[in-house]
Amino acid sequence: MSTSNHHHRSPSASSSKSRAASPGEPSQTHHHSILPTVVPTPALVESVAGAAHYSGSHVDNAPLKHRHSSHEHPSSHTTLKADHERVLADIRSMYELRPSPEIFQRSWHPDAVFEDPLAKAHGFREYAAQWYAMPKLFAKSETVNSRVMSSTNSPNRIVFSQTQRYKNRFMDKTISSVVTVDLDDSDRIIRMVELWDGKALPSRFGGGMLRRLNARITAWLIRVPV
Repeated sequence: MSTSNHHHRSPSASSSKSRAASPGEPSQTHHHSILPTVVPTPALVESVAGAAHYSGSHVDNAPLKHRHSSHEHPSSHTTLKADHERVLADIRSMYELRPSPEIFQRSWHPDAVFEDPLAKAHGFREYAAQWYAMPKLFAKSETVNSRVMSSTNSPNRIVFSQTQRYKNRFMDKTISSVVTVDLDDSDRIIRMVELWDGKALPSRFGGGMLRRLNARITAWLIRVPV
């Protein structure tokens, strides 16, 4: 759940001469959850191979297939694709406390998974509740900065870093995070993972179970427009 003031393509190239590819440097990001004592933020991990290794966290395989086209030609992994630009614009609106049924219909798969340090939400009812909880917790959420780290077609993925500032009458908190967004063939989000300060998601001492519980409680408390 989201509670506080709160998705690259692997570059590839083939030629008769081999040349070394420069791996992109991972960055940091943060997300939101619903527990009233913590400040969450939505964001992305690095690519499965890149971000997971960078943060030391384990990222499960997405429940739905990513786009893998054998005939697809590689392109620069730092050039933002047109469809990805639309998805990022919708994600920005949600971070800035403007979730809407249109955004979820346009950019999210009904069976998508959303994870941050506070929640692990499965399916529309749970992940949408995380975002609709944000305007109830904060009076303002401002994107201080945001940078695309990777935008790729195969896998169909976006990785970005961001710094978000959350405010209400009791607090003024800034969170930096790295967000990894995996998309399906229709460029809808099937998995979104946010790492705060590049740190691994909680998994020890029942951390995973607590995040699932948080997501379920938030879905129970927050009304989601349909």
